[in-house]
Amino acid sequence: MRFPDQLYLLAWLGGFLCTLAATPWWRQWCRRAGHMDAPGHRKIHREPTPLAGGPALLTGLVLPLAMAWLVLQTDWLDAGTRDRLLHGLARRGGQLGVVLLGALGMCLLGWRDDRRPLTPGIKFAWQAAIALAVAASGVRITLFVHSPVFAFAVTVLWILTVTNAVNIMDNMNGLCAGLGIIGTFCFAVAAGLGGQYLVTALALLMCGALCGFLPYNFPRASAFLGDSGSHLVGYLLAVLAILPDFYSPEHPRPLAVLTPLLVLAVPLGDMLVVMWIRRRLGRPIWEGDTNHLSHRLVRRGWTPVQAVLLIWLISAACGAVALGVFLAAL
Repeated sequence: MRFPDQLYLLAWLGGFLCTLAATPWWRQWCRRAGHMDAPGHRKIHREPTPLAGGPALLTGLVLPLAMAWLVLQTDWLDAGTRDRLLHGLARRGGQLGVVLLGALGMCLLGWRDDRRPLTPGIKFAWQAAIALAVAASGVRITLFVHSPVFAFAVTVLWILTVTNAVNIMDNMNGLCAGLGIIGTFCFAVAAGLGGQYLVTALALLMCGALCGFLPYNFPRASAFLGDSGSHLVGYLLAVLAILPDFYSPEHPRPLAVLTPLLVLAVPLGDMLVVMWIRRRLGRPIWEGDTNHLSHRLVRRGWTPVQAVLLIWLISAACGAVALGVFLAAL
């Protein structure tokens, strides 16, 4: 039986509407609590701006999931669809729970860093702990080396890399949120083509939440993602890149493993270039600077809005190529 497409639309709408409605409330809370991003070095905004993105996005994830769980306890859905959802939750419910706890952990880590900057070592340790928990739950990358230890190590490294790559690209209005929308949509399509309806719904839920936040963040920002939001976006992109079965011993598709790399080519490529520049200049690789692609475009005469739109376009093109590669490998 084919999974009802309208439930995918409901997942996207749930994330969109909840985040759209929650962001003004969280924005006001941030102002009252003093959770603001003040203008300063390497920052282009001129007024303190609420760091409401992380809590708003988390609200857009948790509320629809809670409502979906309540619906599953009723007979609103037809029996076939309800049974399929319950079967999927029985198989992957534990993993989903760990993934959501990891999302909460990443959001709280970023919130703490927004309040009072943490040392790189402490941030990395907490990120690694969350990545280890996700890998221990069974959410792991499967590649050509059929070794549980190798899969565990690669999964942790992947989550750490993508989380930080996305985090450091949050340097202009709308940039990180837009890349998140493109990435989650591509992973939703890939999971949908593979018949993984729970992964598809989760990816569309996050895509909708990001779409609900974007009007507050681009082109002019009345709210920022902050480290809480960018950590959350990076972490979920990393996990959503693992959940679809791009490669497994039962379904060996060597070309398909390129899909996540192509979808996330922009943040990963930007991180590699920036780290190379910092090493060449003799600076710590974790020290912030203005050598990101967005900054270089602005120095060449592009406006920040034009720079962000161009990077979105490049990312969307990479995503289209990624889905083409995935289709060819099916």
